[in-house]
Amino acid sequence: MTNIPTDLLRALVAVVDFRSFTKAAASLGVTQPAVSAQIKRLQFLLGDDLFDRSTQGVSLTAHGEMVVSYARRLLSINDQIVHLGASGRPELVIRVGTSSDYVASVLPDILARFRGRWPDVRFMVRTGYYEPMARELRSGEIDIFIGLSPAPAPDAQQSCAKEIVWCRAPDLRLDFSKPIPLVTYGEPCVYHQTAVKALKSAGLEWEDVFTGPSIESLNRAVAAGLGIMPMTRWLADSRQLTAWDDAPLPKLPELYGGIFLREGGARPAYEQLADDIAAIIFRPPVIAAPLKADSAA
Repeated sequence: MTNIPTDLLRALVAVVDFRSFTKAAASLGVTQPAVSAQIKRLQFLLGDDLFDRSTQGVSLTAHGEMVVSYARRLLSINDQIVHLGASGRPELVIRVGTSSDYVASVLPDILARFRGRWPDVRFMVRTGYYEPMARELRSGEIDIFIGLSPAPAPDAQQSCAKEIVWCRAPDLRLDFSKPIPLVTYGEPCVYHQTAVKALKSAGLEWEDVFTGPSIESLNRAVAAGLGIMPMTRWLADSRQLTAWDDAPLPKLPELYGGIFLREGGARPAYEQLADDIAAIIFRPPVIAAPLKADSAA
C-alpha cells in the first residue's frame, strides 16, 4: 500500500483553488519550486498525470478531478482530527461554497458576526461554478452552498427569485447588423447560459467580447463599453451598474438564488448561518459608489 502524505494533497488542492502554482505557494508559505516538486512527487506516487498538459493554465485530467475530490474529504477529516482540543471538544469547521465571487466578498462580515455566537468555529470559503459545487455539497465536501439556478430548488434552506436585467455603459449603442457583444463569466456560468438562450430564441447572434474571473473585472468591462452583461437587478443596483430596462433585446427570465445545506453535520450551526447569509444577500442592496471607466489603476 502507498501512503500519500497530506502535504502533497494540500499542495494539489491549493493549486486547483488558486489556479496558480505561484499563488498556491504563497498561501502555503513555501516557494513555487517546492509546490512543483510536491505535485511531481504526488503524480509519481499515483503513477499518472493529474494536470492536462495539452491546455493552458491549471486544468485537471479526469483522474486529477477524482483525486482532488477525495483529497478535499481526506484533508477535512485530517484538519478536524488535528483540531481536537485537550477537552475533547472539536473545533467546528464550516466549509462554504458559492458560485458568486460577489457573495464571497460579502461573507467575511457575516461570518465574523456569526463567530461572535459560535467562537469555536472556523470557515473555509471557495467559489466555483454551480454544478460542480452542487455535486460537492451532495458528496459532503462542503457544508453550505450558495448558488443561482434557472429553476427554484425545493431542497433549498433559503431561496429567493432574482430579476435579471441587461447592464451596459450609459453611452453604449448596439449595432444589430453585428453580433451582440456579451460580457460574462463564461459558458459554464448561469448568466451566460440565460443570456445566450434568450438571444437564440429572439434569433439574434452574439459573441463573447470579454470573459472575466470576477465581478470587478466584469464591471470594468461594461463601464468601458465593451459590451452588455446579464446580471441580477440586486447586484446591478448594489454595484451602480446601469440596468437597460428599455433595451431592444429579449427580456431575461428570473433566476433563483438558493442556500443549500448538506445532510448531517452540525445542522443547527448550518441553519443559523444560512439564515444570516439570507438576511444579507436576499435583502434590498446598499448602493455602492459609481464605477467609472477611467478609474482603473
